[in-house]
Amino acid sequence: MKLKDKVALVTGASSGIGLSIVERFAAEGAHVGMNYRLGGKLDAKSAAARAAKLGPNVLAVAGDVARRPDVEQMVQEVVAKFGRLDIVVSNAGIEIKRPFLEVTDDEWNRILSVNLYGAFLISQIGARQMVKQGTGGKLIYISSIHEDVNLPDHTPYCASKGGIRMLMRNLAVDLARYKITANNIAPGFIVTPINEATLKDAAAMKEALEGIPVGRLGKPEEVAGVAAFLASAEADYVTGSTYYIDGGMVTAVAKH
Repeated sequence: MKLKDKVALVTGASSGIGLSIVERFAAEGAHVGMNYRLGGKLDAKSAAARAAKLGPNVLAVAGDVARRPDVEQMVQEVVAKFGRLDIVVSNAGIEIKRPFLEVTDDEWNRILSVNLYGAFLISQIGARQMVKQGTGGKLIYISSIHEDVNLPDHTPYCASKGGIRMLMRNLAVDLARYKITANNIAPGFIVTPINEATLKDAAAMKEALEGIPVGRLGKPEEVAGVAAFLASAEADYVTGSTYYIDGGMVTAVAKH
């Protein structure tokens, strides 16, 4: 098992990619904090039940990634339960489809708060714990191909993902002295709840598939597989990189 006895915290893990990463990490032998947001899709009881179903080494931890006290509490709970923190996966994210001229301040601030400020918070608080332990660690970000590729009517979302790219690159340098690596995973079109509207729209699906060279959508488990590699000792010499899980979408866009 690649992650035997390692301790990880995955944000935004109540469904989709985050949940798949928790499942894969647990299967690889890790102890995992499964973050969810109170008031979201899971309440405390159902989150605890889901964690228990995944095994005794999975702990449900509530918290809004855009609030420093919440993130500090999440890290404290994981360390109190499992004794340390070796891996942080910053996955929590939201998006709103809106023409740029109609984007409100509240929408901009909410998206940047969750997607970018949330990534900053979990990185800083998690890295402080790793430095305190003195044995290094892994910071992994679930970014998007839209850290590079524009997406009409999603300017705040794209701006947040571009920010994550540079956050990751800076931390790969700033934290290298502590043996902490930082890398991005940039999914393309993955079958997750965030894409539910498109999945139900035949015309939108046809258009989406035309832009994917391999001719199919991605699976959350495929993203989780790359996360497991980056979290493992096999990736100790990998830092400052973005891994595209997109069926060739970025390459196809570049050709045009």
